[in-house]
Amino acid sequence: MYDWVTHTHSALAGSCPHQCTYCYVTALGRRWEVVKNRHSGPIRLVEAEMQIRFGQGKTIFLEHMSDLFAERVPTEFIERILAHCATWPGNTYVFQTKNPGRFAEFLSRIPGNSILGTTIETNRVIAGVSTAPTPEERCLAMKVLNYRRFITVEPILDFDPPVLAAWIAEINPEFLNIGADSKMGNLPEPSKATILEFLERLKAAGIRVRKKTNLERLMN
Repeated sequence: MYDWVTHTHSALAGSCPHQCTYCYVTALGRRWEVVKNRHSGPIRLVEAEMQIRFGQGKTIFLEHMSDLFAERVPTEFIERILAHCATWPGNTYVFQTKNPGRFAEFLSRIPGNSILGTTIETNRVIAGVSTAPTPEERCLAMKVLNYRRFITVEPILDFDPPVLAAWIAEINPEFLNIGADSKMGNLPEPSKATILEFLERLKAAGIRVRKKTNLERLMN
């Protein structure tokens, strides 16, 4: 998912409540029965995954195949996963959610060597793409979060560069990831000129940008 992440781990199973149409887990589930079975049905923990020894010296993306902080995820599950991370303090932990407002409930339990992120694909509300909180709601939650933060704009959807760049500047994340839809899901995508204007505005705001290779499709 990110070239700066060294490892991933997922103990959370069941259907993600946000039901994003571009979800790569859903796409994998169409090809692999084991993925479909694990990531469908009620939200649950895979107990065997809770025994994994994380070691040290890694950057681990937690619950990369679900959304740990979605409203319907039981508090007990979140606390158990965070506690497991805390027993291996020699790593950097990455948590990303489309419901960043819930981060605040767990800041005292999140390991101090963590970085928290959210996805903001656009500044617009595009019907039928996701049941997650709106992009603006995610932005507002990240603005007030007193923690290490990053933003991901992927898959980038059609947007208004002045507005989205201003949102990002207000959050002032450590860095921003930007990428395109790899699954060619017929999403409303921005033009090259729109993306270039956005990147220029981010540069002017001093935001460090990490471009994913899949963005090249929209830039050529």
